Amino acid sequence: MRLRAGNALLVLLTISVAINYLDRGALSVAAPLITREMNLSPTQMGLLFSAFFWSYSSFQLLAGWMVDRYPVRWVYAVGFLMWSLATAAVGLVSGLLGLFAARLVLGMGESVAYPASSKIIVRHFPEERRGFANALVDAGAKLGPGLSTLLGGLTVDAFGWRAMFLFAGLAGLLWLVPWLLITRSSERAECGVTVMAGPGWSEMLHCRQVWGTSVGMFSLGYVLYFLLSWLPSYLVSERGFSMGSMAVLGSIPFWGMALSSLFGGWTSDRWIRGGADPGKVRKLYAASGLLLCAGAMVPAPLVSSSGTSVALITAACVFLGLFTSNVWAITQTLAGPLASGRWTGVQNAIGNLGGVVSPLLTGWLVSETGSFSLAFTAATVVLVGGAVVYLMSLGNVRPVTWMSSSATTPAAA
Repeated sequence: MRLRAGNALLVLLTISVAINYLDRGALSVAAPLITREMNLSPTQMGLLFSAFFWSYSSFQLLAGWMVDRYPVRWVYAVGFLMWSLATAAVGLVSGLLGLFAARLVLGMGESVAYPASSKIIVRHFPEERRGFANALVDAGAKLGPGLSTLLGGLTVDAFGWRAMFLFAGLAGLLWLVPWLLITRSSERAECGVTVMAGPGWSEMLHCRQVWGTSVGMFSLGYVLYFLLSWLPSYLVSERGFSMGSMAVLGSIPFWGMALSSLFGGWTSDRWIRGGADPGKVRKLYAASGLLLCAGAMVPAPLVSSSGTSVALITAACVFLGLFTSNVWAITQTLAGPLASGRWTGVQNAIGNLGGVVSPLLTGWLVSETGSFSLAFTAATVVLVGGAVVYLMSLGNVRPVTWMSSSATTPAAA
């Protein structure tokens, strides 16, 4: 019964995360046109890309605390409403300040997504099935940018960038209808189930594994948002693609990452069900994904062929999908149901600092050098560093024994 309810929620979570990433990636698709219309410099665009992550990262801690304390149903619904309206608002603003404010509100709303998803998955899915469950949600995170680049690029080409934001923000609100209907029955089913309060913030922040998973997530955040923020501009300005060609070719790396994540989640679960040690399997996928991604990123800006460059970036994203397919399953195993929301909040807050640093640093490097070569090099260094820290800090992936926990109010989905 719990697994069946979890499957319905998992489908909705996957769709919501796809919408989440479509909305946050829309600015990247429209960037070449917005830059010309508002006469914005690469540094100013970098500021706008980064602004989202200022609020998104900082509100992760609050979001993690809220989903551990309050019904996930309502926490997620309010956050979804906020980010959808913020997306639509971008289509109405007329200057840098309005864009900046909308990006901040977008980050606040979207901060609930991963803590809520992690809480639901750890509650409804056993260890040997969490790889694919997390990979499916992660596939939504990659389908979102793919759809944003493909459909968003084509919409911008046909109707203009303002129409894209208005449609994406308002149409996404339809998701709230099935969410509120399905979670109502889930909430009733779990009413009266006693949960534990879990560890306090001090105990969590003194846990070495919390910082290890967070540094690994920083490396993902840096590279992912480097691509989300700047790949369309790289393909248009440096490789000479039209908006239409960019829409198609720029979406391919994200389709590849989505498929790779699903494959990694399915094969890792199958391996574990066959008797392999869960911690070793998931660490192998995570570390190898970061290192292989780094190997493909190095030559991407150096090759003369634009097609080869897109192929290398696609390969890098495919390898990164191996990391994303198992990284959240590792966190959920370590944290357990008592701390999954807050641990996810901490990890995502630090991880998405990469989204603060990456767009700003990339914008500055492009302004100073006139090319993306150093920006790709910086991403490679971050990937290798993240893999090293990840391997050295986690040790055996086993549930953490929390010293401070006490009974609290009944749980609700």
